[in-house]
Amino acid sequence: MSAVLIDGRMYAAELSASLADEVEELAAAGVRPGLATVLVGDSYPAHAYERRVRRLAQKVGCHYVCEALPDDAAEADALAVVGKLGADPRISGVLILRPLPPQVSEASLYRALDPIKDIESVHPISAGLLALGRPRYVPSTPASVFHLLDRYLTESGRDPAQTYAQSNLVVVGRSANVGKPALMLAMERGATVVSCDEHSHGAGLLFEHTVRADILVVAAGVPGLIRVEHVKHGVIAVDVGINAIRDSPAGKVHLVGDIDTADVARRAEAITPVPGGVGPITDVWLLHNTVSAARLAQGIGASFPATEGLQLPAIC
Repeated sequence: MSAVLIDGRMYAAELSASLADEVEELAAAGVRPGLATVLVGDSYPAHAYERRVRRLAQKVGCHYVCEALPDDAAEADALAVVGKLGADPRISGVLILRPLPPQVSEASLYRALDPIKDIESVHPISAGLLALGRPRYVPSTPASVFHLLDRYLTESGRDPAQTYAQSNLVVVGRSANVGKPALMLAMERGATVVSCDEHSHGAGLLFEHTVRADILVVAAGVPGLIRVEHVKHGVIAVDVGINAIRDSPAGKVHLVGDIDTADVARRAEAITPVPGGVGPITDVWLLHNTVSAARLAQGIGASFPATEGLQLPAIC
C-alpha cells in the first residue's frame, strides 16, 4: 500500500475521553443519558454494531437498553417497542438498527420516533431540520465522515474549507441516515457534490463519476464495489461500508468495506480501513448525540446550532 491509512480509532479515543467527562458532568447535575437500540432480526452487522455501542455506553457511563425482536416479528410489534421507548424517561435517544427484515418498514419506524429522541435525524421533522441546516443532531455516520476528513486535511497541512471548495466530492449511496446527510454536509462545506447509487450503477454511470472524485465517500453496502480502476490518482477515499463475509470452509465471519482497500490504496492519497476507520468515530458520535438529547430534554445548554450551516458540534 502507498496510501495513508487514516486511523479512526485514534480520533475516536480522543472524542471518547471528552464524552466521558461530559457524562460525568451531567451525572453531577443528576442527569444520566440513556440510549436504547431497537434490533429486529439476525443481521450480523446490526448485531456487531449493537455490541460495540453497548460496550461504549457502559464505558462512558450511559444507561443502555437493547430491545431485540426476532426476524419474523410483525411491524406492529416493532412500532410498539418504539412507542414504549419514546415514553420511557430513562431513555434520551433511540437508535433503530439496520437492516430491518422486509416485513418491517424503516419509514414507519422512523415516523414513530419521538423527534427529541431521534438521535440519527431520520424522523420527517428531524430530516427537514437537517435539510434546512438547523439540525438538532447531525447523524453519527456522516458527522464522523467529515470529522475524520476535517482532521486529516488539517493534519496534512491543508485548510479544509479551501480544500472542499476546490474538490469534486462524490457520495455513493443515498440512505436516509448516511448518504443523504453526507451530501448536505458536503454542500455546506462548499464542495462540488455528485450523488450516486444503485441506479447510477445500473445505468453504467457510477464509475465515470467515482473516477473524477477528489474525495470519495462510499456507503453502498456492496463489498469491494470500488477498485483501483474506479478512482483517480490522489483520491481521498472514505469507506463507510460494513459487510459481513463468511470464510469457507472454516465459516468465520469478518467485516469488509465497500472499497477494495489494498487495491485502491495503490492509487489513493489516503483511505480509511474497515474496520478501524469511520466506525469507531461513529460509535462515539452516537453517544454524543444521546448526551445532547439528554441535555435538550432537561434544558441544560442544548439548542439548535447558533451558526449558519451544518457545522459539526464539538464533543466537549
